Amino acid sequence: MGKSRSLLSRTRTRSAWLFLLPMLVTLFVVAAWPLGRTIWFSFTDASLDLMADAQFVGIRNYLEYVKFGDEDGQYYGLLADARWWRSVWNTIYFAVVSVSFETLFGLVIALVLNQQFRGRGLVRAAVLIPWAIPTIVSAKMWAWMMHDQFGILNDMFQRLGLISEPVAWTASPDTAMIAVMIVDIWKTTPFMALLILAGLQMVPQDIYEAAKLDGVPAFRTFRRVTLPLILPAILVAVVFRTLDALRVFDIIYVLTPNIDATRTMSVYARENLFDYDQFAYGSAASTLLFLVIAIITITFIMATRMDLEGKRS
Repeated sequence: MGKSRSLLSRTRTRSAWLFLLPMLVTLFVVAAWPLGRTIWFSFTDASLDLMADAQFVGIRNYLEYVKFGDEDGQYYGLLADARWWRSVWNTIYFAVVSVSFETLFGLVIALVLNQQFRGRGLVRAAVLIPWAIPTIVSAKMWAWMMHDQFGILNDMFQRLGLISEPVAWTASPDTAMIAVMIVDIWKTTPFMALLILAGLQMVPQDIYEAAKLDGVPAFRTFRRVTLPLILPAILVAVVFRTLDALRVFDIIYVLTPNIDATRTMSVYARENLFDYDQFAYGSAASTLLFLVIAIITITFIMATRMDLEGKRS
């Protein structure tokens, strides 16, 4: 019996690898190879014009670079660059705040959509509209809505007496990051709601019927029954959204000007890669971006896995 189980397990493992092989090959071509090239360029003196003639310089790009506009020729390391660490903080702050609100709002929407009511299919389709709109379109639409002269938000807030004069929501350092997070939360909350709703659909209805017969309050049923059962779906949604939020670029690049308040790691790397023609230095920033995301992701997955295993035991 044990040998047959072992043979079946090996057969399943071999079949799984065969099914995964095309995906792994494709992933290597479209992701691993460009990533490897980026890491290599981070150890060279490559530039956009002389990329083929790049020479290996070791870890110089991580430890030193000529500061722009510095006539004394002093050298500053990437890890000592205040602009880089401000970008790291902006990225983490954006990810934590945005994903937290998206998870909360997505959970509420999923709970509502999981109920039986007339027109539920239409409401589900309408809720997904913000997520279906391309990010660039959403950013431009909100940029006009938040415009300090022509924006509808300023006009509405002034009519309500909430503000006395128009506010440059996306240009002011005090409000730019808040504006970006509002747009991101509006657009991506439906994605969280969809994943959480899928988890809710898997919960057996018999449990709710038994709880109702026993007279268990609705909130206690949610806390003791629903939330533990949909927690894996919530964690999967959070992991996906965290990965996406840590790589945020397009919405900030379109919605806001080039200011320190909203510069993320991706924006910082892009500036050095193309705007400043510091391709090797930008590659080093991109490599550190990959390492930061990898470390945070691995830590998050390990922590959530330990938590789930502890609850199961």
